[in-house]
Amino acid sequence: MSDARVRREGQLLGALSLAVADELRAAVEGASGQVAAAPAALVALHDLLDGRSVDRLRRAVGLTPSGGVRLVDRLVADGYVERRPGPDARTLAVALTPAGRRAARQVLAARAAAVEAVLEPLDDDERATLERLHEKLIAGLTRRRLGERRRGERGDAAWMCRLCDTQACGRPHGECPAARVTGAGGPAPTAPSAAPPGSPGRSPRAR
Repeated sequence: MSDARVRREGQLLGALSLAVADELRAAVEGASGQVAAAPAALVALHDLLDGRSVDRLRRAVGLTPSGGVRLVDRLVADGYVERRPGPDARTLAVALTPAGRRAARQVLAARAAAVEAVLEPLDDDERATLERLHEKLIAGLTRRRLGERRRGERGDAAWMCRLCDTQACGRPHGECPAARVTGAGGPAPTAPSAAPPGSPGRSPRAR
């Protein structure tokens, strides 16, 4: 493949990635009335991390410890989450309130609608092809991130799957490409030690 073709593919992918990210950010922030990492925190708590520690949550959305505390403070003040005792005296857990769970569902619905709007120009065959390509790219990116973590080249960063609808991606049935690479597929976790996709499990966390 020529260098010019590679450069053009990179430009197109970069432009599309930024445009989709902008569309998703506007959709989820508008649906939840929250900004920055808060919509992803609601989804993470709704699907994978409800009742987990503040530290686990802030890692999922890519925040520093102090940033995680401020995020939880804001969500508590807005009535979306509540603090609960953790598994030991030093740990606080975070859980969604009924209002927080409704907000998380609104975020997921807004994200799904925004993605559908992006995909609307494609016919069924094109969508099937794109799905296969996305699976390959996500798996490849996950492997690269795992390798970087093993070599100490990548610190904490937000989970790739932090805004995902895990039912739609097929995670409970082992169909999530990121979870297949990390070995974290299967039913959603029910215990604090269980590992969501893109999070610590038997393999280092993919970011």
